[in-house]
Amino acid sequence: MTTTDFYSEHELVTLLQRQDGKAFEYLYEKYSKALYNAVYQIIGDIETSNDVLQQIFVTIWQKIKMYDATKGRLFTWMLNVSRNASIDFLRSKSNKNNQKNQELTDSVYINSIPTNEVINIDAIGVKKFVDGLKDEYKAVLVQSYYQGYTHEEISENLQIPIGTVKTRIRASLSLLRNKMIEN
Repeated sequence: MTTTDFYSEHELVTLLQRQDGKAFEYLYEKYSKALYNAVYQIIGDIETSNDVLQQIFVTIWQKIKMYDATKGRLFTWMLNVSRNASIDFLRSKSNKNNQKNQELTDSVYINSIPTNEVINIDAIGVKKFVDGLKDEYKAVLVQSYYQGYTHEEISENLQIPIGTVKTRIRASLSLLRNKMIEN
């Protein structure tokens, strides 16, 4: 499927909120690879990442009316939906049971990704801003948003108080927002 239409973000959101199928196809075609890569970075399994991605698009279809353009761009909202769904999957009881029952030979192939199926999420422009942060801000942001750690886990990993973790995350997001606005 190749869609030749082009929608502005506002038009796309409006059509999606009206449950327009063609707009949803466009959304999937335009964003599925980037969202897949975000999911894969958290989950680390091709089949499971594909399953979670499909569920993410169902969630987007069902909850698009909750999207608020004043709070951020559509892609950012979808990326947050993807990140949350991926972390929820990892924390789910069924995933934990599946990991306990996984054969050793299955885990050998976890890091083998066909390169033609993955888009480097770092190429969407956020990584250059994250890399520009001070190390202490970058560390909490990477562990929180890219690796899916809770504040408590980050506190343990970095051996800093949980209040410091929360403060650094807020500060780093503020710094990122300002850097992105400047560019």
